[in-house]
Amino acid sequence: MNFSAMIQSQYLAALEMLKGTITRCPESIWNSPDDKTPFWQIAYHTLFFTHLYIQDSIKTYAPWHLHRNDYESLGHDAAHIAEPYDKATVLDFMEFCGQEVAKMVPELNLEGESGFDWLPMNKLELQIYNIRHIQQHTGELMERLGARTGAKLDWVSFKRG
Repeated sequence: MNFSAMIQSQYLAALEMLKGTITRCPESIWNSPDDKTPFWQIAYHTLFFTHLYIQDSIKTYAPWHLHRNDYESLGHDAAHIAEPYDKATVLDFMEFCGQEVAKMVPELNLEGESGFDWLPMNKLELQIYNIRHIQQHTGELMERLGARTGAKLDWVSFKRG
């Protein structure tokens, strides 16, 4: 049984569903002042942690080249954010994350420690945790879109790399 291939497939399926919410999001919702946390920031947050938790450890992690400090943090006053990410940039980050999943997941020691001291679990559980995180925020964003635009998102069962 190839657990790495299964994990990779589920990451890519979850990212495909997140991509569906991003591509369907109208500009009026992307950075709406009516939202406590803007749509774009939830999407970026989700991708930031996707990228982080497929790394070997916090010590080996290198942020995406367009990362801006604290943009991944939810629940903070948005006043410190000078300029939101646009949709094309977030989609570029998503593409990068998909490439990182394809590269990193087959190399992970799934029985090893998480590599992140605040998450006391092994690498296998961390990957499940991370995929759940993607799906939780994808559902949140889809609910926002559905309520405001009537948009629907198709379920993606699996996606081979």
